[in-house]
Amino acid sequence: MPLYEHVMIARQDLSNAQAEGLIEHFSTVVSDNGGSIVGTEYWGVKTMAYKINKNRKGHYMYLRTDAPSAAIQEMERLARLHDDVMRVLSIKVDKHEDGPTAQMQKRDDRGDRGDRRR
Repeated sequence: MPLYEHVMIARQDLSNAQAEGLIEHFSTVVSDNGGSIVGTEYWGVKTMAYKINKNRKGHYMYLRTDAPSAAIQEMERLARLHDDVMRVLSIKVDKHEDGPTAQMQKRDDRGDRGDRRR
């Protein structure tokens, strides 16, 4: 089955538990349609580059899935209809990276980026 990565942004006025509940809800949708969840991450509340629906911040969530395209289409459809979800981005990938994403790594663990103070 194809591999996908999804990033969702939910409204800032949700609690952390409600935002993590959205992850569980959409994971169930994918599972019910024949797919599986490889991994999930809750990135927390982050400031966005521009306002979306009069919100400056949002809860960021990340999902890695192994699912048929019909399951992904259904998940995206339900996410776009959900009142708490502001944006959804789904990308088809060749393989999933091992370990945490760059958002979850500490700044020191991201590797040598050189001296930026030049």
